[in-house]
Amino acid sequence: MLMDFTRISVELVIGFFSLFIITQLLGKTQITQITPFDFISALVLGELVGNALYDNEIGVEKIIYSLALWGLLIYLLERITQKWRKTRGFLEGRPSIVIHKSVINKKELKKAKLDIDQLRHLLRSKGVFSLREIEYALLETDGTVSVMKKHPYDAPTNQESNIPPQNVTLPVPIISDGEILTENLDEYNLSEQWLLNELKKTGHRTPKNIIYAEWEEGKPIFFMPFSEEDRKINLSK
Repeated sequence: MLMDFTRISVELVIGFFSLFIITQLLGKTQITQITPFDFISALVLGELVGNALYDNEIGVEKIIYSLALWGLLIYLLERITQKWRKTRGFLEGRPSIVIHKSVINKKELKKAKLDIDQLRHLLRSKGVFSLREIEYALLETDGTVSVMKKHPYDAPTNQESNIPPQNVTLPVPIISDGEILTENLDEYNLSEQWLLNELKKTGHRTPKNIIYAEWEEGKPIFFMPFSEEDRKINLSK
């Protein structure tokens, strides 16, 4: 009996610190921006430790091996999505515009396996109880909804403050991690040459110097350059 308690204690302590190390390596997004795959991964990691505690045939070395291998696979997946932007859509998914200019996009709802009632539930969780208030709504990869309200309903209520009406526009990312998002440019009839010309006006010769840029109708392009440290890393590749 004493040997059983000793074995369980040792395996539990090792499993505890192994899980702690893995979650630290994988980063905070495992909690703050959890995706369905992240959720499944967390369950698997917990099951690996939990099952090992009550199986006498599974030793400490097998627990460590299983946790290390699963953690390595998740880590490699994270590194792939960080290094190669084109893999992110397939491996992590993309946000879906489920409401576009006050019109519900049924095609995107169908892809996300959502109906109107489920969408309204997600919107209520954001404090939106009427669809008439919404200009844009995006279904994020973690299953939450981000909302951009129409101008009269934006808080504090512009209608009550007698602020003149303004057009509501959606910011569009056009550069990410030093790469031009040509699909977004094409969607809004923007040319790559136009973007390069605008970029030169800011003193940057190439998109590789820009970590993020977004375009919004009627506003100047927002450019966010890489930090000096990140820029040196990019140049060394």
